[in-house]
Amino acid sequence: MRAVTAAHLHGRRVTRLVAAVAGLAAFALVALVSLAPPPQAPTADGAHGYVQTSAQGSLQIVTVPGDAAGVTVTRDDYSATAGVKTLAAGSTNKDWATLVLLLAGFPMTDSNITVMMRWMRQENGPPDWWNRNNPLNNGWGSGGGSGFGSYDNLSTAAANCAEALHSVSGYSAIVAGFQASAPTAQIESAIWASPWASSHYANGSHWSYAPVPVIASPAGTW
Repeated sequence: MRAVTAAHLHGRRVTRLVAAVAGLAAFALVALVSLAPPPQAPTADGAHGYVQTSAQGSLQIVTVPGDAAGVTVTRDDYSATAGVKTLAAGSTNKDWATLVLLLAGFPMTDSNITVMMRWMRQENGPPDWWNRNNPLNNGWGSGGGSGFGSYDNLSTAAANCAEALHSVSGYSAIVAGFQASAPTAQIESAIWASPWASSHYANGSHWSYAPVPVIASPAGTW
C-alpha cells in the first residue's frame, strides 16, 4: 500500500475546494442571466417597441406607432318592450290599454296609458272593464254597429280597436295625439270630438280624472 503524506491530503482538499467554488460561481452566473429582463428592441420613427421572450428563447418584437390613438366604441342603449303574450299574461286593464297602444304602433308612455285607461272607464267601469270582451265598446269587427258587440277574447278586441283607430278618418286627431304622446288633455279633447261615442262624453263633463284602479280580468278572457 502506498503511503499518503500530509502534503498529498492537503493538495486534494484544495483541489476539491476550488472545484466547488467554481461550480457555485457558474451556477450564480446562469441564474443572473436567466433573471435579467429581456432587452428592449430599438425603435424607429418615434415607435415604441416591446420585446417578449418565447418559451424557446426566440424574440418577438411588437412595434406600435408613436402617434397611435385609442378608439372609443359607443354602443346604443337597449331596453325591453312588453309583447302580446306578456301583456295577456298580466291580464289587467292596464295591460289591455298598453296592448292597444302596442298594436296601433303608438308610444307606450305613461300619459298614453293614462288616457286609454280613462277612456275604458267611461265605456265600461273598472269592476267589469272586460265586459263582452269589448272594453271600449268598439263596433269595428264586433258585430255590433252601436258598439255593443263582443269579441272572442281581449287580445282580438285590442287588435280591432287598433285597426279601427287607423281606419276611420274621424279618429285621425286621436291617432295624431297618441302618436305624439301629446298632453292627456289634447288627446281626450280629440276623443270627445270624434264620432266614437254619440254622446261625445258631454264634451268632457262626464269624464273622470280620478286614478283608475288596476284590475285583472277573469281567467279565459284573454
